[in-house]
Amino acid sequence: MSFISRTLACTLLSTGPAIALAHVGLPPGPAVAGSPYEAAFRVGHACQGARATTALTVQLPRGFTLQDVPARPGWTSTIERSGDGTVRWTADSAAQALPGDQKSEFVLRGQLPAEAGTLYFKVLQTCDVGKADWAQIPGGSSAEASREKLEFPAARLLVVAPGAAPVEATGAWLRAAVPGQSATGGFMKLTAGVPLRLVGVSTPAAGVAEVHEMKMEGDVMKMRAVSGLDLPAHQSVELKPGGYHLMLMNLKQPLAAGQQVPVTLSFQDAQGTKSTLLIQAPVMLAPAGGASAPAHRH
Repeated sequence: MSFISRTLACTLLSTGPAIALAHVGLPPGPAVAGSPYEAAFRVGHACQGARATTALTVQLPRGFTLQDVPARPGWTSTIERSGDGTVRWTADSAAQALPGDQKSEFVLRGQLPAEAGTLYFKVLQTCDVGKADWAQIPGGSSAEASREKLEFPAARLLVVAPGAAPVEATGAWLRAAVPGQSATGGFMKLTAGVPLRLVGVSTPAAGVAEVHEMKMEGDVMKMRAVSGLDLPAHQSVELKPGGYHLMLMNLKQPLAAGQQVPVTLSFQDAQGTKSTLLIQAPVMLAPAGGASAPAHRH
Protein backbone atom coordinates (compact mmCIF):
# COMPACT_ATOMS: atom_id res chain seq x y z
CA MET A 1 0.00 0.00 0.00
CA SER A 2 1.23 3.52 -0.78
CA PHE A 3 1.09 5.98 2.07
CA ILE A 4 0.45 9.58 1.05
CA SER A 5 2.52 12.28 2.67
CA ARG A 6 -0.32 14.59 3.66
CA THR A 7 -3.95 14.39 4.67
CA LEU A 8 -6.29 13.95 1.73
CA ALA A 9 -9.08 15.79 3.48
CA CYS A 10 -12.11 17.02 1.65
CA THR A 11 -11.99 20.52 0.23
CA LEU A 12 -13.33 23.05 2.72
CA LEU A 13 -16.09 25.29 1.50
CA SER A 14 -15.25 27.97 4.05
CA THR A 15 -11.99 29.86 4.41
CA GLY A 16 -11.92 29.55 8.21
CA PRO A 17 -9.05 27.93 10.13
CA ALA A 18 -8.59 24.16 9.98
CA ILE A 19 -9.95 22.14 12.89
CA ALA A 20 -7.26 20.57 15.07
CA LEU A 21 -7.77 16.82 15.31
CA ALA A 22 -6.59 14.46 18.01
CA HIS A 23 -3.99 12.00 16.79
CA VAL A 24 -4.57 8.36 15.98
CA GLY A 25 -2.04 6.75 18.29
CA LEU A 26 -1.09 4.09 20.79
CA PRO A 27 -1.58 4.22 24.58
CA PRO A 28 1.31 6.24 26.07
CA GLY A 29 4.15 4.55 27.90
CA PRO A 30 7.09 2.35 26.85
CA ALA A 31 7.20 -1.41 26.26
CA VAL A 32 10.08 -3.84 26.79
CA ALA A 33 12.18 -5.09 23.87
CA GLY A 34 11.61 -8.70 22.88
CA SER A 35 8.26 -8.91 24.66
CA PRO A 36 4.74 -9.52 23.31
CA TYR A 37 2.87 -6.28 22.65
CA GLU A 38 -0.80 -5.49 22.10
CA ALA A 39 -1.03 -2.45 19.86
CA ALA A 40 -4.37 -0.73 20.44
CA PHE A 41 -4.71 2.14 17.98
CA ARG A 42 -7.05 4.73 19.45
CA VAL A 43 -9.40 6.52 17.06
CA GLY A 44 -11.56 9.29 18.48
CA HIS A 45 -12.58 11.32 15.46
CA ALA A 46 -13.25 11.14 11.75
CA CYS A 47 -11.19 12.85 9.05
CA GLN A 48 -11.64 16.58 8.70
CA GLY A 49 -15.06 17.32 7.24
CA ALA A 50 -16.13 13.67 7.44
CA ARG A 51 -18.79 11.93 9.52
CA ALA A 52 -17.29 8.48 10.04
CA THR A 53 -14.18 6.33 9.75
CA THR A 54 -14.69 3.54 7.24
CA ALA A 55 -11.22 1.93 7.20
CA LEU A 56 -7.91 1.98 9.04
CA THR A 57 -4.62 0.71 7.63
CA VAL A 58 -1.51 0.25 9.78
CA GLN A 59 1.94 -0.11 8.25
CA LEU A 60 4.03 -2.28 10.57
CA PRO A 61 7.50 -1.00 11.47
CA ARG A 62 10.59 -3.03 10.70
CA GLY A 63 11.40 -5.50 13.47
CA PHE A 64 7.81 -5.86 14.68
CA THR A 65 6.49 -9.40 14.14
CA LEU A 66 2.73 -9.66 13.66
CA GLN A 67 1.10 -12.57 15.52
CA ASP A 68 -2.65 -11.97 15.66
CA VAL A 69 -5.41 -9.57 14.64
CA PRO A 70 -8.44 -10.09 16.93
CA ALA A 71 -11.82 -10.13 15.20
CA ARG A 72 -13.68 -6.82 15.24
CA PRO A 73 -17.48 -7.18 14.87
CA GLY A 74 -18.81 -5.43 11.79
CA TRP A 75 -15.35 -5.04 10.28
CA THR A 76 -13.17 -7.19 8.03
CA SER A 77 -9.42 -7.34 8.59
CA THR A 78 -6.90 -8.12 5.85
CA ILE A 79 -3.17 -8.72 6.27
CA GLU A 80 -0.53 -7.95 3.66
CA ARG A 81 2.76 -9.62 4.60
CA SER A 82 4.97 -8.28 1.81
CA GLY A 83 7.66 -5.87 2.95
CA ASP A 84 7.27 -5.05 6.65
CA GLY A 85 3.54 -5.86 6.41
CA THR A 86 0.27 -3.97 6.77
CA VAL A 87 -3.01 -4.62 8.54
CA ARG A 88 -6.24 -3.10 7.24
CA TRP A 89 -9.68 -2.99 8.87
CA THR A 90 -12.66 -2.14 6.64
CA ALA A 91 -16.21 -1.53 7.82
CA ASP A 92 -18.60 -4.08 6.34
CA SER A 93 -21.18 -1.37 5.66
CA ALA A 94 -21.82 2.31 6.25
CA ALA A 95 -23.85 1.35 9.32
CA GLN A 96 -20.79 -0.38 10.82
CA ALA A 97 -18.44 2.59 10.25
CA LEU A 98 -17.10 4.38 13.32
CA PRO A 99 -19.00 7.67 13.85
CA GLY A 100 -16.81 10.72 14.28
CA ASP A 101 -18.16 11.43 17.76
CA GLN A 102 -17.32 7.96 19.09
CA LYS A 103 -14.01 6.53 20.27
CA SER A 104 -12.74 3.03 19.64
CA GLU A 105 -9.59 0.91 19.45
CA PHE A 106 -8.26 -1.22 16.60
CA VAL A 107 -6.08 -3.98 18.06
CA LEU A 108 -3.29 -6.13 16.70
CA ARG A 109 -0.79 -8.28 18.61
CA GLY A 110 2.82 -9.01 17.91
CA GLN A 111 6.38 -9.40 19.16
CA LEU A 112 8.66 -6.42 19.69
CA PRO A 113 12.20 -6.41 18.29
CA ALA A 114 15.05 -7.47 20.58
CA GLU A 115 16.74 -4.07 20.36
CA ALA A 116 15.64 -0.97 22.27
CA GLY A 117 14.61 2.06 20.22
CA THR A 118 11.56 3.90 18.92
CA LEU A 119 8.99 2.30 16.63
CA TYR A 120 6.67 4.33 14.41
CA PHE A 121 3.46 2.79 13.06
CA LYS A 122 2.14 4.74 10.07
CA VAL A 123 -1.65 4.77 10.08
CA LEU A 124 -3.88 5.66 7.13
CA GLN A 125 -7.41 6.61 8.22
CA THR A 126 -10.07 6.42 5.52
CA CYS A 127 -13.41 8.17 6.02
CA ASP A 128 -16.69 8.61 4.21
CA VAL A 129 -15.15 11.84 2.93
CA GLY A 130 -11.37 12.07 2.52
CA LYS A 131 -8.43 10.41 4.24
CA ALA A 132 -5.92 11.30 6.95
CA ASP A 133 -2.38 9.92 6.76
CA TRP A 134 -0.85 9.76 10.24
CA ALA A 135 2.64 9.09 8.93
CA GLN A 136 4.94 11.95 9.90
CA ILE A 137 8.08 11.00 11.84
CA PRO A 138 10.04 13.57 13.88
CA GLY A 139 13.60 14.42 12.99
CA GLY A 140 16.42 16.50 14.37
CA SER A 141 18.30 16.30 17.65
CA SER A 142 15.23 16.81 19.85
CA ALA A 143 12.64 14.23 18.81
CA GLU A 144 10.40 15.18 21.74
CA ALA A 145 10.17 18.82 20.69
CA SER A 146 9.82 18.14 16.96
CA ARG A 147 7.10 15.51 17.55
CA GLU A 148 4.89 18.11 19.18
CA LYS A 149 5.06 20.27 16.04
CA LEU A 150 3.92 17.55 13.63
CA GLU A 151 0.46 17.94 12.18
CA PHE A 152 -0.05 14.26 11.36
CA PRO A 153 2.37 12.23 13.51
CA ALA A 154 2.75 8.48 13.15
CA ALA A 155 1.80 6.37 16.17
CA ARG A 156 4.89 6.14 18.37
CA LEU A 157 6.08 3.39 20.73
CA LEU A 158 9.20 3.71 22.86
CA VAL A 159 10.89 0.32 23.32
CA VAL A 160 13.26 -0.01 26.30
CA ALA A 161 15.89 -2.65 26.99
CA PRO A 162 15.02 -5.59 29.29
CA GLY A 163 15.71 -4.62 32.89
CA ALA A 164 15.28 -0.91 32.21
CA ALA A 165 12.37 0.97 33.75
CA PRO A 166 9.43 1.02 31.31
CA VAL A 167 8.91 4.71 32.01
CA GLU A 168 9.27 7.78 29.81
CA ALA A 169 10.20 11.12 31.39
CA THR A 170 9.34 14.24 29.42
CA GLY A 171 9.70 17.95 30.10
CA ALA A 172 12.19 17.41 32.94
CA TRP A 173 13.81 20.47 34.55
CA LEU A 174 15.41 21.60 37.80
CA ARG A 175 14.94 25.05 39.26
CA ALA A 176 18.13 27.11 39.30
CA ALA A 177 19.75 27.60 42.73
CA VAL A 178 21.99 30.54 43.64
CA PRO A 179 25.05 30.42 45.96
CA GLY A 180 23.95 29.85 49.54
CA GLN A 181 20.73 28.12 48.52
CA SER A 182 20.69 24.59 49.91
CA ALA A 183 17.64 23.09 48.19
CA THR A 184 15.70 23.19 44.96
CA GLY A 185 12.94 21.31 43.12
CA GLY A 186 12.75 19.02 40.12
CA PHE A 187 9.78 18.61 37.78
CA MET A 188 8.71 16.45 34.81
CA LYS A 189 5.98 14.18 33.44
CA LEU A 190 6.30 10.44 33.95
CA THR A 191 4.42 7.90 31.82
CA ALA A 192 4.72 4.19 32.61
CA GLY A 193 3.90 1.32 30.27
CA VAL A 194 2.90 -0.91 33.21
CA PRO A 195 1.76 -0.05 36.76
CA LEU A 196 4.80 1.18 38.68
CA ARG A 197 5.69 3.15 41.78
CA LEU A 198 8.33 5.85 41.94
CA VAL A 199 10.19 4.95 45.14
CA GLY A 200 13.37 6.98 45.08
CA VAL A 201 15.61 9.56 43.45
CA SER A 202 19.31 10.33 43.56
CA THR A 203 21.71 12.79 41.95
CA PRO A 204 25.38 13.67 42.42
CA ALA A 205 24.31 17.33 42.65
CA ALA A 206 22.67 16.88 46.09
CA GLY A 207 23.41 15.12 49.34
CA VAL A 208 19.75 14.21 49.77
CA ALA A 209 17.05 13.73 47.12
CA GLU A 210 13.45 12.77 47.86
CA VAL A 211 9.96 12.70 46.39
CA HIS A 212 7.86 15.41 48.05
CA GLU A 213 4.24 16.50 48.02
CA MET A 214 2.88 20.02 48.48
CA LYS A 215 -0.78 20.45 49.41
CA MET A 216 -3.09 22.72 51.34
CA GLU A 217 -3.90 21.73 54.91
CA GLY A 218 -6.50 24.21 56.06
CA ASP A 219 -5.16 27.59 55.02
CA VAL A 220 -1.52 26.52 55.04
CA MET A 221 0.49 25.07 52.16
CA LYS A 222 2.65 22.26 53.56
CA MET A 223 5.31 20.06 52.06
CA ARG A 224 6.30 16.58 53.15
CA ALA A 225 8.38 13.68 51.90
CA VAL A 226 6.46 10.66 50.60
CA SER A 227 7.59 7.05 50.41
CA GLY A 228 6.53 6.73 46.80
CA LEU A 229 4.24 7.87 44.01
CA ASP A 230 1.99 5.50 42.04
CA LEU A 231 2.22 5.59 38.25
CA PRO A 232 -0.82 3.95 36.62
CA ALA A 233 -0.11 2.29 33.28
CA HIS A 234 -0.51 4.51 30.20
CA GLN A 235 -1.28 7.65 32.22
CA SER A 236 0.95 10.70 32.53
CA VAL A 237 1.69 11.76 36.10
CA GLU A 238 3.04 15.29 36.41
CA LEU A 239 5.61 16.34 38.98
CA LYS A 240 5.06 20.08 39.17
CA PRO A 241 5.42 23.12 41.39
CA GLY A 242 2.69 23.10 44.02
CA GLY A 243 2.16 19.34 43.82
CA TYR A 244 4.28 16.20 43.75
CA HIS A 245 7.89 17.00 42.84
CA LEU A 246 11.49 16.05 43.44
CA MET A 247 13.27 17.79 46.31
CA LEU A 248 17.05 18.14 46.09
CA MET A 249 18.63 19.14 49.39
CA ASN A 250 22.15 19.76 50.64
CA LEU A 251 23.16 20.98 47.21
CA LYS A 252 26.86 20.49 46.62
CA GLN A 253 27.17 23.56 44.40
CA PRO A 254 24.95 26.26 42.88
CA LEU A 255 22.80 25.17 39.95
CA ALA A 256 23.02 27.72 37.16
CA ALA A 257 20.53 27.96 34.31
CA GLY A 258 21.81 26.04 31.31
CA GLN A 259 23.46 23.23 33.24
CA GLN A 260 22.53 19.58 32.68
CA VAL A 261 22.23 17.52 35.87
CA PRO A 262 22.05 13.69 35.94
CA VAL A 263 19.10 12.41 37.99
CA THR A 264 18.37 8.72 38.62
CA LEU A 265 14.77 7.71 39.32
CA SER A 266 14.05 4.38 41.03
CA PHE A 267 10.87 2.37 40.44
CA GLN A 268 9.23 -0.80 41.70
CA ASP A 269 6.51 -2.89 40.07
CA ALA A 270 3.71 -4.92 41.67
CA GLN A 271 5.98 -7.97 41.95
CA GLY A 272 8.65 -5.98 43.78
CA THR A 273 11.05 -5.86 40.84
CA LYS A 274 13.13 -2.70 40.90
CA SER A 275 14.42 -0.69 37.96
CA THR A 276 15.97 2.72 37.34
CA LEU A 277 15.84 5.50 34.77
CA LEU A 278 18.69 7.98 34.29
CA ILE A 279 17.75 11.36 32.86
CA GLN A 280 19.66 14.55 32.14
CA ALA A 281 17.61 17.40 33.58
CA PRO A 282 18.31 20.95 32.37
CA VAL A 283 18.51 23.69 34.98
CA MET A 284 16.07 26.54 34.33
CA LEU A 285 14.66 29.64 35.95
CA ALA A 286 11.17 28.67 34.78
CA PRO A 287 9.49 25.78 32.88
CA ALA A 288 10.42 25.19 29.27
CA GLY A 289 7.07 26.64 28.18
CA GLY A 290 8.17 30.02 29.49
CA ALA A 291 5.48 30.37 32.15
CA SER A 292 6.63 31.53 35.54
CA ALA A 293 6.57 28.96 38.33
CA PRO A 294 5.71 29.56 41.97
CA ALA A 295 8.56 29.96 44.42
CA HIS A 296 9.71 26.68 45.90
CA ARG A 297 10.17 26.94 49.65
CA HIS A 298 10.63 24.20 52.19
